[in-house]
Amino acid sequence: MRVKWPSFFMTDLIDRDDPQFFEQTSDIPYDRHHYKVVTTTNEYIFDDYEQVRQMWWNYDSSMLKYVEVIDKPKTKKKKGFG
Repeated sequence: MRVKWPSFFMTDLIDRDDPQFFEQTSDIPYDRHHYKVVTTTNEYIFDDYEQVRQMWWNYDSSMLKYVEVIDKPKTKKKKGFG
């Protein structure tokens, strides 16, 4: 059953038994991506999504363009004799 909020909230809440409901599945830090925040004047690279969120909410919104998710380069393992 969905809870109906006043129209100014613009969103219905999802019940736990709804197939669309999602919970956090792990407390292990997620570190498979870098994030590039692109503004009208610069680009900023972050390795932590929380830093991206902080910048997005605290930066002048008229200057923000988008966030790009970048795969982290895989570290090469040495093979053979050292």
